[in-house]
Amino acid sequence: MLRTLIALLGAALMLLPGSFVAAEPVRLDTARIDEALAQIVASGRAAGVSALVWQDGAERYFGAAGFADREADRSMARDTLVQIYSMTKPVTGVALMQLWEQGRFGLDDPLAQHLPEFAALQVLQPDGSLTPPARPVLVRDILRHTAGFGYGDDPRFRTADPLNLQNDLAEAGRRIAGLPLLFEPGAEWRYSAAVDVQALLVERLSGVPFETYVRTHVLDPLGMRETAWTHPPERLGRLAATYVRRNETLERQDDARTRALNFAPKRMTMGGAGLAGPIDDYMRFARMLLNDGELEGVRILRSSTVRLMATDHLDPRIARRHFLPSKGQVGFGFDFAVRTARPKSPQENRGAVGEFFWDGAQSTLFWVDPADRLAAVFFVQTAPFDGTLHRDIRAAVYGPDYLGPPGDERR
Repeated sequence: MLRTLIALLGAALMLLPGSFVAAEPVRLDTARIDEALAQIVASGRAAGVSALVWQDGAERYFGAAGFADREADRSMARDTLVQIYSMTKPVTGVALMQLWEQGRFGLDDPLAQHLPEFAALQVLQPDGSLTPPARPVLVRDILRHTAGFGYGDDPRFRTADPLNLQNDLAEAGRRIAGLPLLFEPGAEWRYSAAVDVQALLVERLSGVPFETYVRTHVLDPLGMRETAWTHPPERLGRLAATYVRRNETLERQDDARTRALNFAPKRMTMGGAGLAGPIDDYMRFARMLLNDGELEGVRILRSSTVRLMATDHLDPRIARRHFLPSKGQVGFGFDFAVRTARPKSPQENRGAVGEFFWDGAQSTLFWVDPADRLAAVFFVQTAPFDGTLHRDIRAAVYGPDYLGPPGDERR
């Protein structure tokens, strides 16, 4: 009788709307992951790769293949420091949402209420004219990339150069605020410098430098002690080299450019990029999110806040979504993409409905999968961004035919 009741309870949980209970969680095939990492290197798409998978409260896989520095014959290793670029963004989002939990701002506050330099924004019209926005940019907009800001793919943004490493965040904010919005706030999803504006907001609301706030309230409490925007010189020998793929070959990027982000004097602490660290550090961040905001007795966010961040916040009427559809059946929360439906083609990334994730310019990736009680981090230093690497590592973790746990096709 007891077994019958347990089975009935499990079935009932599977029918709950939004439930993340998996009838049969993913069982990792470690040999398959090893093979995928080796194939990525053998195919010439990366000089070196590593992957770390955590499931059901324990590490289930770590593996590496190839070189952190091919020319120096230095293998990709567990302690290799990798520049994570836009995987910095979720860290910034967590820092900002801590201040939201403290009541320092409202999600629907006009951004200019807290950053007055954004009070006179104008929208660029198709004919080149500028008009006042129909509504102000809200804090919510900078969390979900619907503010209308540009980024490096916008020529005006490149000319203004707000994220020059010799600018501070205040100067970056002034320069971004002086640029026209590319669309009406809330009308489109467009990847942007909004997370650097988030960093400025953290700095302004907390009254301390952004980097200091993140170190004190996120990185150190999580034990991410070797993740930083600026590293001491003795760690330089552990930094992975960056390789640019041209004409089917990998060319090493200029070392001076690679090191400038993390080993040279600068004023800029970007909210949207700039962190470098080892794979175990970032897994601690991912485990905190998987565990609803807490890690090893240290609470970083409320569980409800993590769920809020990992919920799709894009109105279905937002049809123009930049490159987001290339990630698969996803919407966008607060600094995370959120899977909203099962993969619809064999070419799409494998994963479960309800997972949330983001990646970086050098093709790094992490994801959190509540349905399978799993978090994964994938490190690589290949440019330009190569989505085939993500397809392959996900297929290795889940299996090439995985569509998610039974029942999630209803969501």
